Amino acid sequence: MKRYYVKGMSCAACSARVEKAVNGVKGVEKCNVDLLSNTLSVDGTQTEEALSVAIKKAGYELVLDNGNDNNEDQQSMQIKSTLKRLISSIAILLVLMYFAMGYNMAGLPLPKFFEDTPIFIALVQMTCALAVMFINRQFFIRGIKGAIKGAPNMDTLVALGSGASFIYSAYITVVLAVKNDAMLLHELYYESAAMILTLISVGKLLEARAKSKTTDAIKGLKSLKAQSAIILVDGIETEVPIDQVKVGDVFIVRPGESIPVDGIVLNGFSCVDQSALTGESVPVDKAVGDEVYSATVNQTGYIECRAEKVGEDTALARIIDAVSKAAASKAPIARIADKVSGVFVPVVLAIALVSVIVWLLLDKSIGYALERGIAVLVISCPCALGLATPVAITVGNGIGAKNGILFKNAEALEAVGKINVAVFDKTGTITVGEPKVVDVVAVDGVTSDELLSVAYSVEKFSSHPLATAICDHAQKMNAQSIEATDFETLTGSGVTAVTQSGRVYCGRVSFIKTLVEVDQNALDTCSQMASQGKTPMLIAREDKLLGIIAVADELKPDAKLAISQLKHMGIHTVMLTGDNNGTAKYVAKNVGVDEFYAEVMPEDKAKTVTQLKSRGSVAMIGDGINDAPALSAADIGIAVGSGTHIAIDAADVVLMKNNVTDAVRAVRLSKLVLTNIKENLFWAFLYNVIGIPLAAGVFISILGWKMSPMLGALAMSLSSFCVVTNALRLNLMNIDEKGKPISSSKNDPTVQSITLHVEGMMCEHCEARVRNALLAVKGIGGAVADHKSGTVTYSVTGKVSQGKVFKAIKKAGYTPKE
Repeated sequence: MKRYYVKGMSCAACSARVEKAVNGVKGVEKCNVDLLSNTLSVDGTQTEEALSVAIKKAGYELVLDNGNDNNEDQQSMQIKSTLKRLISSIAILLVLMYFAMGYNMAGLPLPKFFEDTPIFIALVQMTCALAVMFINRQFFIRGIKGAIKGAPNMDTLVALGSGASFIYSAYITVVLAVKNDAMLLHELYYESAAMILTLISVGKLLEARAKSKTTDAIKGLKSLKAQSAIILVDGIETEVPIDQVKVGDVFIVRPGESIPVDGIVLNGFSCVDQSALTGESVPVDKAVGDEVYSATVNQTGYIECRAEKVGEDTALARIIDAVSKAAASKAPIARIADKVSGVFVPVVLAIALVSVIVWLLLDKSIGYALERGIAVLVISCPCALGLATPVAITVGNGIGAKNGILFKNAEALEAVGKINVAVFDKTGTITVGEPKVVDVVAVDGVTSDELLSVAYSVEKFSSHPLATAICDHAQKMNAQSIEATDFETLTGSGVTAVTQSGRVYCGRVSFIKTLVEVDQNALDTCSQMASQGKTPMLIAREDKLLGIIAVADELKPDAKLAISQLKHMGIHTVMLTGDNNGTAKYVAKNVGVDEFYAEVMPEDKAKTVTQLKSRGSVAMIGDGINDAPALSAADIGIAVGSGTHIAIDAADVVLMKNNVTDAVRAVRLSKLVLTNIKENLFWAFLYNVIGIPLAAGVFISILGWKMSPMLGALAMSLSSFCVVTNALRLNLMNIDEKGKPISSSKNDPTVQSITLHVEGMMCEHCEARVRNALLAVKGIGGAVADHKSGTVTYSVTGKVSQGKVFKAIKKAGYTPKE
């Protein structure tokens, strides 16, 4: 989608008008108008010239050479301009109020000249009101333009309210000049004309300042960009601007410096703080061959890296782009407000006119009736309706980005909180994704070395995680690789290749059984392995079974906790895997999923997800690459543990850290944002439902309540500010349950949280060593270390002796205390 800045939009009626105009342009497939940033996002084959013409006809201006920085400049200019207008307006208003209220009502003194000639008092008020109206003339310009174009907006209401007050007062001034009756001074409404504009400007300033804070997360991400990089050419260090770094350049990073672009470590070792990018507070070790990302901070060592991604291709740039697009998109819940906003202003104009007519019919004076109509015009606020959703979406996206959770659009942010079923892929999501060979069982007449050598010769052509595990083990055991040809991957079943001794097959039990005879002892061994959570793979050559190689993958420390949390929220949990039923059953039992599907072919995962939709909204949680069809088939696709371009493109939500618990945080964040949007919409509707009748005088005869135009203007100026401020309140909320670390899992009776004092921790690197040492202990599901307090809190999901915990901490180089 292309994004542009639209000048002149002031309320929800404006954004509805712009959206309608753009949708009428030939070639436009989809468009979103964001009132919060005054931006237009368009997808289609339309030309910029056609867009510009359509928006100009609607009464607005399209800025073609737009970027996100341009939007921020426009916001900054708007705040400065509004502040200048407000200061000037207040200075003049003080003089006006002295003549209008101070003299007429409070009896404050005036020079005798004015007391003898009341017409001059009226003329001073008129001059002051005219000055304030000139200073705030954009309300009249935009309001009249909108009315002429057949699209009245909030500015039209303000202009009519202020203008009507001034015109009526001007009429009274003429009568005063003729009759020279000082009592007519009480019929003047010049102060209302000026006060309305001044108070609306106050509201606009507060709103603009609050709106600018909603994009603090995006601004923070942009501020992380390095301005320069040190390039190494022929051993000579040269500092160059960041935009001159090219793919393939070798750059160096010293301790304390930011990494300028994405790259691969060529030389050196260090710890890198990736918290700004992924939200992960613990520094990550980087050695030769590891990836590093721009905007992360090198902490301890000197490293040399080769640039792999630069400019708009870096992970940081993609994250900024994803967050910006999500903020500019429109959530389904906003459609109610959009429909109301489209007819809001005409309805308010009608109510104001009816109010004036009704009070005139009730024998009230023109001034009294006009006051009621003006109050209706200035208290009505379509802005609050228009801002109710986008401000919450923008703040929510910012919170997500800070915690390593990226929402592709506003629809995804809304939908995650409404899921009924969470479907997990097993490998790489529930498990670590780094399987290792644990058993090598050869049949009679075949040695383990021969079995491993045959398997290695075939699996070395495959990139499957199980194949990688076999190859790593074979290399570790110094197994010989036999020459093989005609390699073929049999999707979901195994692999095959031809060696000098014949065709070899490696794969799942059900597949090999169709090719060779597998005796009962081998089948029993496979069943036993599967019941222990291992994945047995049979190796056969021609028509003979050679043996079994079992591979196992560790469960992620936080998998059980995440699933427990989702179940506590009432979400049905399901595991999908291509693994055998025994292994799937073992894993499912250990992590506590409600249901599992085993031996599911990759192409069938999407079908299973589609079938599960009958139970409600379904989220598929996988690695974002191998599970792409299932991610697309689900209502919401969540990619875990990857900030790669493929993951960002494949899923609706990307979890930058390799933590399953972030899926739970995403659900909680979505629920908080949804609640905030509902609060905003409730306030916006309630404000108008109560405020408009109150201004029209409906409650005067019942309760004696009457509202002046000035109070109406004050209420209107604060309504949008309240909505934006309520959205900013999201920043104070913790997306961990009840403000506690999610790993403590208070709601899971099988999880126990224990805190120990640990001596010797001096920095975040120490925290990482203690945490990793504990996570290596079987039965510990999560750990959080804090060097400042000298404590570590870990959650136990099984039977773990304190001796094992103490031993692990001591082995890491630290001293545990009771």
